[in-house]
Amino acid sequence: MKVGLLTADLTHAHGWAHYSLSLLLALRDAGADVTVIAARSSPDVAGLTVHRLLPTLVPAERGLLLAQARAVPAVRAALRGCDVVHAAVEPFAPAAAWSAAGRPLLVTAHGSYVGLLAGRRGLAGALYRRALRQATLVCVSQFTAQNVTAALPGARTTVIPNGIDPARFDHLPPLAAPKRGPTVLAVGAVKPRKGTLELVRALAVVRQTIPDAQGVIIGTLDAEPGYAAQVRAEIAALGLADSVHLLGHVPEETLLAWYGAADVFALPALNVGGRFEGFGLAYLEASAAGLPVIGTTGCGAEDAVVDGVTGLLVPQSQVTDALPGAIIALLSDPARAARMGAAGRQRARAQTWARAAQRMLALYRTTALDRDRRP
Repeated sequence: MKVGLLTADLTHAHGWAHYSLSLLLALRDAGADVTVIAARSSPDVAGLTVHRLLPTLVPAERGLLLAQARAVPAVRAALRGCDVVHAAVEPFAPAAAWSAAGRPLLVTAHGSYVGLLAGRRGLAGALYRRALRQATLVCVSQFTAQNVTAALPGARTTVIPNGIDPARFDHLPPLAAPKRGPTVLAVGAVKPRKGTLELVRALAVVRQTIPDAQGVIIGTLDAEPGYAAQVRAEIAALGLADSVHLLGHVPEETLLAWYGAADVFALPALNVGGRFEGFGLAYLEASAAGLPVIGTTGCGAEDAVVDGVTGLLVPQSQVTDALPGAIIALLSDPARAARMGAAGRQRARAQTWARAAQRMLALYRTTALDRDRRP
């Protein structure tokens, strides 16, 4: 079987790209024959032939749909001989549908984007709805699947969760300098959906009980600059300049060092403006590093965190009151935190990209077989 995969840029710079590259490498390692159609911004990947034919997604090119339409003749030519066509990111669903030409079509649904794209008005919305209804939608979490079905009643969905590379967490490097106290780590772009302001405010409350508690927030500060400025102002207003640290985007070694050094991972994801955390891969990575994790209900974190076992889930509607208490509970009880971290490590390390690739290959075969059986 030969698979045509339409992807974002093949990097680890953002969620779509990380998923695309991780899945592709796992499919290759599983022996899959994959033709890769990537965004024009994608770099080379050793050992792979990458056809850079699609528009850039991050930041999104203007006229994204028109750019996809212009690329279709070249995409179709590159996909000649493929048995299945899979758009690994939702915005490329139209290009995949236009290029599939009757072949089985899959689209990965990462979170809120199916609803946002299908809900667009005019021709753009109609094109996205048609493409998405034509596809089997591979959802990264049960929560995402529920929201996809709500946005597109009758849509064909299946759930294949994101994964991790366990070897990445086997030998975590040390910090360049010792940490300054019990540390709460957050990893994710500084924007409202990640609940960064809520975490900063919670840390101010935590320090009333644990005065030397520290917060380390890793993730781009450029996603929503106005919000990042608001977060900086809140840190200053709360007198947290020496205890809450916005590190921005950091090298891999620095990220892994903080995964190894922190005591608790907390990402109070919020549903904002129709957007929600589809899975929250950072929760799984933190678990793989042995950290107890704190997330929120009402989003994909429910799939990544087993409440009371690998960490704690607090209701989004009660984040202001519940988040400080959850952090204090874990920082104040190292034995409980260690048990949760160990349980999370065991669970996360069974949820690998290799396993996701095997499930994806089985789905490819099933969809191709279903097509062949049609009269």
